[in-house]
Amino acid sequence: MAGGQERILRRRIKSVQATRKITKAMELIAASQIARSQARIVANRPYRNGMKRIIVEAALGDPAGAAKLLATPENVETAIVLVITGDRGLSGAYNSSALRAGERLVRKLRAEGANVRLFCIGKKAGAFFRFRGMEVEQSFVGFADRPTFADARLVASTVAAPFIDGGAQEVLLVSTRFLSAATQAVEVERLLPLSMPEIPHADVPKKLKGYTEFEPEVEKLLTSLAPRALESEIFSALLEGAASFHTSQQRAMAAATDNADELGQTLSRIMNRARQDSITTEIMEIVSGAEALRSGK
Repeated sequence: MAGGQERILRRRIKSVQATRKITKAMELIAASQIARSQARIVANRPYRNGMKRIIVEAALGDPAGAAKLLATPENVETAIVLVITGDRGLSGAYNSSALRAGERLVRKLRAEGANVRLFCIGKKAGAFFRFRGMEVEQSFVGFADRPTFADARLVASTVAAPFIDGGAQEVLLVSTRFLSAATQAVEVERLLPLSMPEIPHADVPKKLKGYTEFEPEVEKLLTSLAPRALESEIFSALLEGAASFHTSQQRAMAAATDNADELGQTLSRIMNRARQDSITTEIMEIVSGAEALRSGK
């Protein structure tokens, strides 16, 4: 009985050790990707901030002309919701947090009487919403880990088309923002109509006071800038989502590796105890046999 238990424990220890190798490798890979993702976020920041400054300057220069693209819609009959998740799991709460926020947003909009057209980035989002009986108009997969600007442009042109054609009054984005290596937060952002950007104080030049003259007029300029601004925001969300995914996966795999170490130690102690019990039993049987022989003589 003890020998059989020892064999079972040995197999379990080997299985835990094999799993630990996988989780440790995934932890190291994710850790190597975090620095690269953060570097891409930093490299994209000047373009994004520059786009925001242009929109702010145009809006300050001609508030009436900018009102059509910057005003909040009074009546939203149809809203487009874009949810960004990952193509893979094993990343802690990264996917589930964004999916729950997206589901709450869809249900809220429908409760308010709006028709929702749902778009997804990442395999996890498409599978999640289809399982819950929500129709996904289009799902983009294959680039959530390493997005390019061409991917953002494709997504932007797809979700902006109904808004430009008048078939939707609002485009909303659900994504995970990378605030720091220790903090990531799910946010809901309105992409269209354009929101008045909030520029960090350090990035606002003193001359940004609406004195710039634009050619063509502000309304036409913003109409031309809107697709570019949308591409910039979606690309930034994709970059921050990728960094958040790798950070969450690194933490999850580190915790899994620690748990594997702890479980391996526990199983080793149990196996050693079982082996000691087996040896003690054998010694007792030998001593009992020897005593029986001595008593017989």
